[in-house]
Amino acid sequence: MTITTIPHVNFDGRAAEALAFWGAALGTDPVVVTYGQSGAVEDPAWADRVVWGQVASASGVRVMAFDVWPGQPYDQGTNSSYVYLSGTDADEVRAVWAGLQDGAEVRQPLGPSAWSPLAGQLRDRFGVVWALDVPAQQQG
Repeated sequence: MTITTIPHVNFDGRAAEALAFWGAALGTDPVVVTYGQSGAVEDPAWADRVVWGQVASASGVRVMAFDVWPGQPYDQGTNSSYVYLSGTDADEVRAVWAGLQDGAEVRQPLGPSAWSPLAGQLRDRFGVVWALDVPAQQQG
């Protein structure tokens, strides 16, 4: 059996929007199942919220997201997690960075760092922190 780790981000009504944004940044389309499609809720206000969603890029990046269940407490917190992308192709890393920058707070500009010839960190417009780098031994 093979087990894969996939970052999973929780929202309270913005999961579809975030998945579409991340899909555009990663050059792919999200796959989304709503509460209404799955028959998981009776309240029509929840029908369009995401019960399961994912973006998966051609290069293997996968991020999942959903809108918390009705009545479930939601608190995104601060610095609770990062989505960390480490790539061997500097141009691909730059392209993802460019896609994620719209409305973002740049926490570390994309550029040389102590551990990498190309690294950066930003909090996207959905409050999710993304860290990107090209490892020193694999720069592209």
